[in-house]
Amino acid sequence: MIARVGAVGPKDSIDLIREIGQEFQDRLTIVPFVYQNVSETANIVRREEHHIDLWVFSGQAPYAIAQEQNIKQTALFPQLNGSSLTKVLLEIVYRDRLQLGRVSFDTILPEHFYETCAESDLAYDAIPLLSYTGFKPTEELVAYHSGLFAQGKVDACATCLSRVYEELKSRGIPVYRITPNRMTIRTMLHLASTAGETMHFKKSQIAVMFIDIEEPEKLIGQNKSSYDVRRLDLQLQETILGHVEALSGSFVALGNGKYIVFTTRGAFETAEESAHPSVLLEKIALLTDLKTNIGIGFGVTALAAERNAQIALQHAKKTGNFCAILVTDTGDIEGPLRQTGSINFNYRTEDIKTSELLKRAGVTITTYNKLLSVQKNLGQNSISAPDIAEWLGMTKRNARRILGDLEEHGLVELIGEEAPTSRGRPRKIFRVKELH
Repeated sequence: MIARVGAVGPKDSIDLIREIGQEFQDRLTIVPFVYQNVSETANIVRREEHHIDLWVFSGQAPYAIAQEQNIKQTALFPQLNGSSLTKVLLEIVYRDRLQLGRVSFDTILPEHFYETCAESDLAYDAIPLLSYTGFKPTEELVAYHSGLFAQGKVDACATCLSRVYEELKSRGIPVYRITPNRMTIRTMLHLASTAGETMHFKKSQIAVMFIDIEEPEKLIGQNKSSYDVRRLDLQLQETILGHVEALSGSFVALGNGKYIVFTTRGAFETAEESAHPSVLLEKIALLTDLKTNIGIGFGVTALAAERNAQIALQHAKKTGNFCAILVTDTGDIEGPLRQTGSINFNYRTEDIKTSELLKRAGVTITTYNKLLSVQKNLGQNSISAPDIAEWLGMTKRNARRILGDLEEHGLVELIGEEAPTSRGRPRKIFRVKELH
């Protein structure tokens, strides 16, 4: 399989990525997306994400913008390390005879900058350096460099962004451009090639889906005949067949309201919205109000996928009615899929100390990881008994008991209290500690 790699950046960078990409043409297809302004990155990744397997970006800025869009694909950018900086430093000091302390720099991390200067035996005291991670607007970087130049504090500027370079140049300010060299781009494409192989391996994994409709025979006697039950079974099979067709898979009716579906992980993950498990559950709900749940498992072998699907189905049944849960090949549990309040958790841990503490507290690793996921989804690095009760469908009393047991064994910490909106005791706020 040849992975489709979306390359995003200014024209000169993309041309170089495409040129070096020819060395990987048996593994990668470079799809270029040239922008005039780095802010165009967000629209590019949103528009093209369904047509691209991996992303590579020309630098830190477009990469950071893309990450804000929560892209699902692997994303890479060439690191601006010492070798990228050395060329510009030599031009500044030896070719143009400028004092290094009279040139402003941006983006480069201080440790990379000073280490490169030391290796080149260049003095680097008090060098104007605006170092940052993520993304800074073009205007802010231009203002930083042009301000220093206007104040007479620098004689030239060096930037990692093409737009900043062009703007400073248009203002008549001497400016250098720090760009990734061939080695860093080649390293990035090597990583992309490896990621593509891993992606292909994952897509070829087996996916098993268990559909469980509980006790359809109960319908007999409830103004339903055996013929009605049989008609319902045929309707359900037709509904499932349409869903399976969209997944390019197959299914077997096991009897008594139970069905098993076989497909691949790639087909499952790239299916249209209409083939999502939550859509199937909605269609089944239109046919019957019998308790229905779906468990989905990924695995390298059919046996592993089936085992994970069984685990997923058990969690789906515990979660509620008309619920779909997924267990990946690594044991990660995701779900309820595509429902409001979806959480992710794991039912395994290799931390022996934590496992022992959980046993003493009488709390399972699954419950503990659910609490971590709820805390993460709340986005405030804290949690309370009402939060747990709402997300995990339990009583507040039970939630308070769990938090109390975990606090007693040092697995959560009390970090504050919150006044109630009505009469009552203050609500205790806890922080669940991450597993290591």
